[in-house]
Amino acid sequence: MHHKKLIPGFVCRDGKTFSLLGHPFCDSAEELGLFSGSTGADALLFADGSRTDEDHEAVIGALRKTVRAADIPVLAGGRVRRLEDVKKYLYAGAESVFLDAAEESNVDLLKEASDRFGSERIGICLPDPSYESRLEEYAQLGASYAILLSPGPLSKADSLPIPVFPMLRQESEEAAAAMLKAPSCGGLILTEGWGRESGAGSCMEWKHRLKRHQADVDLFESTLSWDAFHPGPGGLIPVIVQDYKTAEVLMLAYMNQEAFQKTLDTGKMTYYSRSRQCLWVKGETSGHTQYVKSLHLDCDNDTLLAKVHQIGAACHTGSRSCFYQTLVSREYRDANPLKVFEEVMAVIQDRKEHPKEGSYTNYLFDKGLDKILKKVGEEAAEIIIASKNPDPEEIKYEISDFLYHMMVLMAYKNISWEEIMEELASR
Repeated sequence: MHHKKLIPGFVCRDGKTFSLLGHPFCDSAEELGLFSGSTGADALLFADGSRTDEDHEAVIGALRKTVRAADIPVLAGGRVRRLEDVKKYLYAGAESVFLDAAEESNVDLLKEASDRFGSERIGICLPDPSYESRLEEYAQLGASYAILLSPGPLSKADSLPIPVFPMLRQESEEAAAAMLKAPSCGGLILTEGWGRESGAGSCMEWKHRLKRHQADVDLFESTLSWDAFHPGPGGLIPVIVQDYKTAEVLMLAYMNQEAFQKTLDTGKMTYYSRSRQCLWVKGETSGHTQYVKSLHLDCDNDTLLAKVHQIGAACHTGSRSCFYQTLVSREYRDANPLKVFEEVMAVIQDRKEHPKEGSYTNYLFDKGLDKILKKVGEEAAEIIIASKNPDPEEIKYEISDFLYHMMVLMAYKNISWEEIMEELASR
């Protein structure tokens, strides 16, 4: 089901300060991303308001940091002069790029950009409703959605060729819900009428308000009611909490029915403290909040598994996980690909920081970048040659050799696997 989206919109002009489309909001890309991703927003609009090439590059850097912190899709645009600018936004992690319909050169770029990157990654920004008459043209050129910089009812709402996202400014809840109900409305761009200082407080609260007006918004709604659960003594059910990216088990806590419902309502993990006999929101005092990604019920309906976006440490001791004390252990081969990569990378990094005589890795570091690049190129060629060989063992060996040399290059350039994974996840 495609729910209508709520998308807070921000402008960055210099890579340092961020405005809620005109109103100062914060001065950190990480803060912007974290706040947007934690409020229940369905996506984030990031408008590049730079005026110089230098500021433009700074904004691209801020976009990259915002994407990594936001953990939700980011729509970027605002300063497109050529196809290279579209690529910069996408390579910084934006899910899609919107081009300005007021610039006819941008309209000319639409087809080239959609052919190059895919139409699902290209949108169009309409300065005012008069541009709606050209939506059919924009859609044929490859735009998959439109942002409308004016609020109000959509004209020809039943027949628009692509979804339109009008900007919500100071409209009432009723007016906002009416806008969402238009068939061609894909959602709303939230501006100065919403934010930390507004009465709404967060996208999740906005969604609950709009839902009361029968707007189709995406809320956490459990497929089973609490009545289907089998809680234990005191009406409590244990909750195993897991990092949604790494699958690391972070902690164990308990919920009662009220905590479960509050978790659904807010999107923040809320538990019942058996010692204090009250509800507690994870991170309420420490700031180490857990944002819900998914909730799962086991086969006996008596245990929950929560996959969360963990901010900071899960354990009160400051440890990432509460399960940090090893009692019994036997050596085994960990086949988790990311852990294997990280362990090999740790050895390479150790060689870089603590050179070891006779180490091939140190030989590569000593020879420098050109030698490392030469080996990466040679190993890539070996993969191509091995691929022509019917024996699969040879290509496995060559790919492993290539990956090792690539990791040496990553270490030389101070690039981590986490950064690579974040980049891939944002594509």
